[in-house]
Amino acid sequence: MGGKVSDSRSLLWGLFGLLLAAGAFIIVAFANPAGQAVASSASASSSYSHVGVASCSGSTCHGRSEPTGKVVRQDEIMRWQEASSESGAHSRAFAVLASPRGQAIAAKLGIGPATSAGECLGCHADPAGSGRGPRWHVEDGVGCEACHGGAQNWLNSHYAVGQTHAANVARGMYPLDRPRARAEKCLDCHFGSDRPGQFVSHRIMAAGHPRVAFELDLFSALQQHHDEDADYVRRKGRTNNVQTWAVGQASAVARATTLFANPRLGTEGVFPEIYFFDCHTCHRPIQDGPNGRASWIANPGRPIPSGMPAFNDENMIMLAAAAKVIAPGAAARFDADSRAFHAALAKDRPSAVAAARKLAGSAQSVADAIAGRTLGGPETFAIIDSIASGTIAARFTDYEGSAQAVMALDTLLNALVREGRVEAGAARGARGSIDRAYKAVRDPNSYRPAEFRAALGQAAASIRALR
Repeated sequence: MGGKVSDSRSLLWGLFGLLLAAGAFIIVAFANPAGQAVASSASASSSYSHVGVASCSGSTCHGRSEPTGKVVRQDEIMRWQEASSESGAHSRAFAVLASPRGQAIAAKLGIGPATSAGECLGCHADPAGSGRGPRWHVEDGVGCEACHGGAQNWLNSHYAVGQTHAANVARGMYPLDRPRARAEKCLDCHFGSDRPGQFVSHRIMAAGHPRVAFELDLFSALQQHHDEDADYVRRKGRTNNVQTWAVGQASAVARATTLFANPRLGTEGVFPEIYFFDCHTCHRPIQDGPNGRASWIANPGRPIPSGMPAFNDENMIMLAAAAKVIAPGAAARFDADSRAFHAALAKDRPSAVAAARKLAGSAQSVADAIAGRTLGGPETFAIIDSIASGTIAARFTDYEGSAQAVMALDTLLNALVREGRVEAGAARGARGSIDRAYKAVRDPNSYRPAEFRAALGQAAASIRALR
C-alpha cells in the first residue's frame, strides 16, 4: 500500500500463480457506520444499482491516460486495465473464463460455458445483484463497483466540492479505507462467501481452479490505484500496513471457520468439504516398498491423529504470532480454541462445528483488539520475531503456512520502510535472505520443512539486525 511492490514480493506472486491474477482465476463481519463489525460470512452488500465502469471513465473523472496530481490520480481506469500487470487482474477476470483453462474447468464441472455460469460469475464479474444500469457490462469483469459499492446514489455527488467520504459511504460507497471492511470485501472472492458463485469447492479445484490463499496487505498493494498523499490522509487517515496485515489474518480465520460451520457448504456428500483442508496434507508423494518413508509430520498446533487431513491453518498460525504481540490477553484464548478446533475435527461434525464457531469468535476478539491499536516499529519487529520463534516455527510443517509466513516477513519489512523505521537502502541488504526464504516455498512439491525453517530464521535475523 503506497509505493512500489518490492522485487522479492513479486517472487511470491509466482507462488500463487493465477490467484489474484484471478485476473486470472480468483477466487465474518461487515463494517457498520462506527467501523466495528457484525458476524457474517460475507461483506455488506450495497442495495444500490451498479451503473458500470463506463460511468467512471470520463476524461475529467478516472479515465485519463496519465495521473494529474490533483485530489485523485484520474488514471485509475487505465491502471485497472493494465494488460499484463497484477494491477489489471480484476479487469481480466471475466475474459479468463473464455480461455482454454476456463473452458476446460467448466466442461469438467458440466455447468455450460464458463462465461455464463453462475458458479463463475459470482467472482469473475461484478455481482451487481441489486440492479444494473444500461452501462453495466458483464464483460468488464470485476469493475469499480464490485469493490466500491453500487454508485447509483453517490456517482454524481462524490466529486462535489466540500463532499466528505462519510457522506459518500452513507449513500452506498463501500468503506474500503477501514481494514476490517476491506478484508471482508476481498475475502468474498479471495476465500469465499455463502453467496451464489462465491465459493470455490474442492470439486471446482479438482476441475482445475487454482488453490485459494489470502493476504490482505499484499493484495491491497497489488491492486492500489490511488496515491496515499496528504489529501488522502486528511480525508481517510493514514494506512497502517501492519494493522491491515493482522486484521486480514484475523478476518480470514473467522471467515474460514464460519463457512466451515455452514451446513450447506461444510460437507460434500459423505465427506467434509475438502476445500477447507490443507492441500498438501493429502497431496503428498506416495512411496511404497522397502524404501518408502512417512511424509506426515507431527504439528504441535494440530492435535490430530497421524495421516488425518489437517484444516488449512496458514492464517491461524500468522494470527497466533501477531496476537502474542498485539493482543496478549486474547492470544491465549485464541491458541486454546485453535487447538480445540483441530482436535474436534477428529471426533465428529457436530463437535467440529461447535469448535469452529467458538474459534471464529476468538478470531473476531483478536481483530477487535488489533483494530484498536496503533502499531509501530517495536510491534512490527516483535511480530517478525514471533513468526520465527521456536513456538511458531514448529508449526511450519506444511507448504501453505510456510508460504504465508515468508509473505508476512516481506510485508512487515515493507511496512518498516514505509514508516521510516528502516532505510530503503538498508532494507535492500535483507532482501537476499528473504529471497532465499521465498525460494524455499517456490515449489510446493519440493518443500522441505527443515530447510524452510532455516531460511525463515535467517530472513528474520537479517531484518532484526536493522533495528
